[in-house]
Amino acid sequence: MLTAVANAPGEPLVFTERDVPEPGPGEVLVKITACGVCYTDLDVLQGHWPMARFPVVPGHEITGVVVTAGPGASWQEVGSAVGAQILGDSCRHCDYCARGDQILCPQKRFTGIVMDGGYAEYAVLKADFVTRLPEGLDPVAAAPLMCAGLTAFNALRRAGITPTSRVAIIGAGALGMLAIRYAVAMGARVAVVGRSDRELAAGKEAGAERFISTADSDPAEALKAWNGGADLILNASPSTSAAAAAFTGLAPDGTLVLCGYGADPLILPTEPMALNRLHAMINPSGSPHDARDTLAFSAAHGILPEFTPIALRDAGTVLDAMARGQAGRRSIIVFD
Repeated sequence: MLTAVANAPGEPLVFTERDVPEPGPGEVLVKITACGVCYTDLDVLQGHWPMARFPVVPGHEITGVVVTAGPGASWQEVGSAVGAQILGDSCRHCDYCARGDQILCPQKRFTGIVMDGGYAEYAVLKADFVTRLPEGLDPVAAAPLMCAGLTAFNALRRAGITPTSRVAIIGAGALGMLAIRYAVAMGARVAVVGRSDRELAAGKEAGAERFISTADSDPAEALKAWNGGADLILNASPSTSAAAAAFTGLAPDGTLVLCGYGADPLILPTEPMALNRLHAMINPSGSPHDARDTLAFSAAHGILPEFTPIALRDAGTVLDAMARGQAGRRSIIVFD
């Protein structure tokens, strides 16, 4: 099978032929249908994940079909269409795992970072950490829902979105666009904070009622003028400073949630936090039950990302473009 391998930080992907692997106990062999190309993949290649194991097959926005089940893997039937997320395994027995918060397990393992992922024609995955796709959901377009979609959907829920919320989304890239559409479908009023006419047009098409240009106005002041501020600000951009700049645009008891951030620390003013009981949090993707909810909600509301299909051998070129800030729409590796 054709496989893309990251051998070391700072080195390009190497394409090689490998034997199709055999699933072990509690594992399934999945024939990959599609795998999204995520900025986390780029971070792994650039050495920003100290926990990464090299060599490793990147990719964690995976959809495919179960072709073989290992011993004890009765959960996913052969022939099932499934998706796999970045959370690839956990200890199964700590308090976090027992309550369904496997994403917080101290021994969690990440697909495409410490476990081989979806930049290959086949992948061996833990059966308990793959999620069955809802019937009728396009398995190619659904691939980014396993990371970008899951992260955006779960962040909105964890931050306390309600049908009366005013929600500001910073950035209208792949993750931001999904966040806009989820928030609108949940009944919220949505503003988009961004820099370009493209973000304005995309946000309006997705149902946002307001666009705040950071080139023309202070985002916090503009949000405060929006009926007293946003109840929830979701940062979908890879910039910590962009999140900090909008923070005081929160209404009292509001929450800033970071889905995207940079290497710089998050510095927030303490007096407005104290006087208005403001909150800040980072949402780390989600657990298997969150993935199920994300897929079910996406299918019910017809929420799928726009994307560009590519072949596996094009992945390196796309990652290079992402590193230069020239990515465009989400790219999805599609396997025949």
